[in-house]
Amino acid sequence: MKGAALLLLAAAALAAVPFGLKPYGIYLLSLWAVMTIAAIGLNLTLGYAGQISLAQASFVGIGAYTAALLTTNGWPLAVAFVLAAVLSFAIGWALGYPALRVAHHYLAFVTLSFGTLVFLVLRNEEWLTKGVYGISGIPRPVILGWSTKAPIDFYLFCLVVLGIVSLGAWWLVHSPWGRAFTALRENPVRALSLGVDTRRYTLMAFAIGSAVGGIAGVLYAPLVQFIEPTAFALGLSFNLLLMVIVGGAGRFYGPYLGAAVSVVLPEWLRFSEALYLMLYALFVMLLVAFCPSGLLGLAERLRLSWRRSSKSAT
Repeated sequence: MKGAALLLLAAAALAAVPFGLKPYGIYLLSLWAVMTIAAIGLNLTLGYAGQISLAQASFVGIGAYTAALLTTNGWPLAVAFVLAAVLSFAIGWALGYPALRVAHHYLAFVTLSFGTLVFLVLRNEEWLTKGVYGISGIPRPVILGWSTKAPIDFYLFCLVVLGIVSLGAWWLVHSPWGRAFTALRENPVRALSLGVDTRRYTLMAFAIGSAVGGIAGVLYAPLVQFIEPTAFALGLSFNLLLMVIVGGAGRFYGPYLGAAVSVVLPEWLRFSEALYLMLYALFVMLLVAFCPSGLLGLAERLRLSWRRSSKSAT
């Protein structure tokens, strides 16, 4: 209950942030919300269940193209949410089968191959995806008479979806499923000896994380209003992986912080002109090298260190 109350308080604070910002600033906040949703899905797969995936961008792409194809043909965005989640869940479940036979970097190569396959389909199957020409004119939804065409309205809509996904993820990680995911990550053999159905939970970790990625894609399409295959290439998968690791893999609030660093920090560093990407890369390298548990792990270490020093002083 305390965590849910904290989520609601944070949502209320975030809802007040965009007032007074320029459209580009509101766009960045909307992009942060969308990328946070995608990173939450990857955190469930990687951070909690310990299954390496380099295919999260593919599920964002599946969701985005589902939304684009449906909404440009007059279907409501709600149908796109349902269809993208179900489709991504089914494909993620199937992708989980290799995880039953391979692990670690071998599994990363399997998901990398899947991501490449999806990218090639999006680029080459022009009859469906329009290939490199992309899909434009993606409309933003009207919900019970509320138009989200304006940047601030669409940001609030993204925030509502983020809140729903966050509450669902909070329930999941504190349920028996979440504890089974953690046991699977820590020691699969021990989890199996304790009666955990590792086969089912491995598949479920991939499927749920993929479905959440699909939901993020449904929001991404009307946010940018033009999609093409390059946006869902391997670079996005690496970026999402970076968000999870920088924020703190296996920590609930890690994706929120990691997405903020990935989306906002490069913009703050633009004052350095051509050096801003180098400064951003240097920050990430130092963080991963000296604090592999991420920013939240670093904060926890500092808190414990301060507590020990306080006790020794007294």
